[in-house]
Amino acid sequence: MTGAVTAVHLSSLTLSQFRSHPTARLTLDGRPLAIWGPNGAGKTSILEAISLLSPGRGLRRAAAEDMARRPSETSWKVHATLATPQAPREVETSSENGAARTVRIDGKSTPQTALGELLRVLWLIPAMDRLWIEGADGRRRFLDRITLSFTPSHAEAALTYEKAMRERNRLLKDQVRDGFWYTALEMQLADAGALLHNNRLRALERILAAQDGAETAFPVADLALVQSEGEMPATTEEFRTALNEGRQRDLAAGRTLIGPHRSDMLGRYAAKGLPASDCSTGEQKALLLSLLLANARALQADTGTPPILLLDEVAAHLDATRRAALYDEICALGAQAFMTGTGPELFSELGARAQGCEVTENAGLSQATQGPLKPV
Repeated sequence: MTGAVTAVHLSSLTLSQFRSHPTARLTLDGRPLAIWGPNGAGKTSILEAISLLSPGRGLRRAAAEDMARRPSETSWKVHATLATPQAPREVETSSENGAARTVRIDGKSTPQTALGELLRVLWLIPAMDRLWIEGADGRRRFLDRITLSFTPSHAEAALTYEKAMRERNRLLKDQVRDGFWYTALEMQLADAGALLHNNRLRALERILAAQDGAETAFPVADLALVQSEGEMPATTEEFRTALNEGRQRDLAAGRTLIGPHRSDMLGRYAAKGLPASDCSTGEQKALLLSLLLANARALQADTGTPPILLLDEVAAHLDATRRAALYDEICALGAQAFMTGTGPELFSELGARAQGCEVTENAGLSQATQGPLKPV
């Protein structure tokens, strides 16, 4: 390192009975960390553990009971020390005997949403490489992760909306026609839905602004938020009216046909005027990285510190030039990035700007043979 790292970053990470790791510890100094090793050794599990330091189900979207080391364990724990300019913070998340995961910050129990105020975490995983050519669900989740990074309360609004929509859909499926049963639900649905929609629009505006004028080797993506049918009402009152007026149609369908759950994020390679879905595999990956970097730049402008980046198999579909450009941008941001790959040669362009460790599999124990990952 050429100087002290002042950005908020993880200084230690300990996994206990998590996935393939019985117990393992990372000691970190704020630089990017390159993690390499064979498939199945537990590289992605390290990234998944870090992703659980933010609200939600993590980068694999797995249930808490599925994260315990099998077949012997039903409980797991992830503990991290967070270095901040003020003082170190202790963050822990765990699940006991398959129960829902809990969160503790500085030893005190806290809701998951509090994690979003403490630490911003962004990620790209290989499953996202098909984001532009698969269903709208994945693109909504991707956009909601971006939105959550700017507005941590977005998670609470999403939970409120999903609960109200499930209850309304149950009434619709049961063919309940008495408007009395819908009034309160539709008020709640409209309040949360309009908030979700406008949060997403603001997040897209932030991403587009962060891309504009940035000197980067990654292509600019034009983005738009659209509805599968018609237009999403912009205000609570408009949405409430649309739900009321569309109730007969929704009864016929047995589900709610308008709202942010029907939105889709469309992308276009701006320089070529080409829909992202029609781009090459390499171009699609470059567009995703462009959005991730724009998200990171915008967050750095907001908070004064870049987010933590989790990049699983990041070198896939990137040539050496673009790979080197990605590493340069990460280092220019000052971001602590955790990157996985099958061999150290994929990270050679980083040189001394990064830490590195090799993860190997030995009788079910993932351990480091080089670098800071140590079984304890």
